[in-house]
This record gives sequence, structure tokens and C-alpha cells, in this order.
Amino acid sequence: MHFRLTEEQRAFQDSVRRFAANNLAASAVARAHDEGFPWDIAKLMAANGLFAIMLPEEDGGQGGSLMDAVLAAEAVAEVCPRSADVLQAGNFGAFRTLAEYATPEQKERWFAPLLAGEAICAVGMTEPEAGSALTDLRSTCTADGNGWRLNGGKVFTSNSDDASIFLIYCRFGPGTEGIGSVILERGMDGFSMGEVRRYLNGETWRPLHFDNVFVPPGNVLLKEGGFRRQIAGFNVERVGNSARSRAVGECAFRLAKDHAETRVQFGRKLMEFQGLQWKFAEMRIALDAAQLLLYRAASNAGSGLPDAQEVAIAKHACNQAGWLAVNEAMQVMGGTGYSNDVLLEYCLRKSRGWMIAGGSLEMMKNRIAEGIFGRSFPQRPPRAP
Repeated sequence: MHFRLTEEQRAFQDSVRRFAANNLAASAVARAHDEGFPWDIAKLMAANGLFAIMLPEEDGGQGGSLMDAVLAAEAVAEVCPRSADVLQAGNFGAFRTLAEYATPEQKERWFAPLLAGEAICAVGMTEPEAGSALTDLRSTCTADGNGWRLNGGKVFTSNSDDASIFLIYCRFGPGTEGIGSVILERGMDGFSMGEVRRYLNGETWRPLHFDNVFVPPGNVLLKEGGFRRQIAGFNVERVGNSARSRAVGECAFRLAKDHAETRVQFGRKLMEFQGLQWKFAEMRIALDAAQLLLYRAASNAGSGLPDAQEVAIAKHACNQAGWLAVNEAMQVMGGTGYSNDVLLEYCLRKSRGWMIAGGSLEMMKNRIAEGIFGRSFPQRPPRAP
């Protein structure tokens, strides 16, 4: 057993770091405060082979592994957290689930602009009454001739203002086994969006409304019984969440370290004070431990889908380590870190959301406990006799 990257992995990591340093670093702060999706970065990443890293070459991808994608996400997020969202969209997010289960016809129809960085796919999962309890979703597809009619709505759909296609979790029948998914295109009759809402990190989203939207057979990704397969694909998204969360903590750590090495108070550099030394020691321990758990989940997956238990452990550890690092870095840097002309305050706002998005810390602990005991623990109260 060893804990070092292979020569090929190190070479790839170095190449992405050079890309980030040359193309992303100088404008990272400005990009963090820009509401719009950075399409210029998407096209640049696509042109440099940083999209579809895990996809087979015959599907237009790079033929790499999940570990390769993690290394790329870390290298970008440590320099420019906002650009890491772009890499997420082209590798880990809804696009990855679509790539796993789409038919050849669906790939031919939608993949070209996604692979070129000219379009993104958003995922519609959460509903007003179905957040952590995702299987309570009420968006419903009912048969109508040779297709289906979709009714319902979604909230908290990131990239909803910029996406051209939407992967929508919906119900074809009762219970968990009745859940599947469809692909909607912007502008379809009956598909509308509400007013712009804003997250703490500055990004926007819109409520999605489905009013008797006709869904032809070619727009169905998975029908009844597809929920577990979709969640298996969604675990890749959680790996991307984990990689960015930990890497943004690494970005904060480095900003604070540079500050502590140069800032003088009471006639001494900040790094000379033991109270701050211990903060850096705790950050380093947490970030390194989380990275090992992340690498375990990614490397064990190879070019396939990762193990749900390993992903849950990695996500919890990376979310906690990332938040610890940005929060402690903020304390070290004081007013300098709290100002929006330094990347750290964006890192803090960004990091907080990852402990909710993609499965909350509490849901990850529930999943870990189920793995420990080898059984499920339903959160709903027992049914009345």
C-alpha cells in the first residue's frame, strides 16, 4: 500500500495546475463576484481536455478515471473556486448521470454542445416538500398517448438561468420504485421559471414550474425503478462536491499561511504566536485526513461509479475539513479576510453551502450508519396499524 500518485497522475495534476495558474488565478476574485456563468472558462476547459474526463473516448470524452477528475477539480478549486464549478458541470454533475444512462440517440442529440462548453445540464431534484426526504417528491409523469405529461415543480436548481437542458427527477408511479427522470429542454410548452433567487454565495437560481409539459419517449432517461440507479450516478456529483469543498479549504489555508508569514502585530509575525500555530496544525490534519478518504472513494471506483458508503464518509469529512479551514483562516486574517477584495470571504460563503448541497451532513451520517449496521433506518414514523 502506498499514498502517492502515479507518475501519470502527477503529470496530469501538474498540467492542470499550470492551466489554472496561467488562465484562472489573476481573475479569480473578480470571477467569484460575477453573477453570470463563466462561459469563456467552460469553452477554454473543453478545448484543453478538462471536460468529460471520465467518459470513454468513443463518447467524446478523455477516457480517464474518477480519480483523474478529482485531481483536476482540486487543482482548479485551489486557485479559482468559481471555475471549479464549471469543471463540476462538465464532469461530475447532472452531465455525469446523463452520460451514464443516456441512450446513443440521446447522446447524439445533446452531447456535442455540452462537451464543447457551449451548454450545461442542470438537475432538478429538490421540491418544497422533498429535500432530504427526496423520495417524497410530487412532480409526476402520467401517460398521454405515446408520451407523458409532467406536472409539478422544483426549487434550488443551480444553473437554472444558464442551462439549456434539465434532468428532472419525477414520479411515474407510487413509492420509491415509481421514481425516474426525464430530460426537459428550455422553452418546452408548459415549462416555465419563477423569479430569480440568490444563494449566500451569490449564485442565482429560479423555481421551475411544470404545467402539463409533454415529454416524448426520447426525453425519458429512466422510468420506474430508476431512482437507485440515478442516486448511484449522483454519488459522482457528491465526489465532486467533496473535492471542491476540501480544495477550497486548501485555498483558504494557503491564503492564511501567506498572511501569517508576513503580517506583523506586537512586533512579531502572526506565525510566531502559538495560538495561531495550533489553528494551522488542526487545519492541516483535517485537510489531509479528508483527502485520503476522498482519494479512497475515487480510486476504488476506477472508471465506474463509486461506493455509496465510501462517498458518504468522504463527503462528510471533506465538508467538515473545508469549513474548518475557511472559518479558521478567516479568524487568522481578520478584517483582511472578511473583505470582498480577497478570495477568502467567497471561500467561506461557498464552503457553507456544500454541507447542505448534494446530501446534508446529517443525511451522510445516516447513510454511514446504515453501512455500519448493514440495514436501513427509515426516518419516517411507523405507519399506523
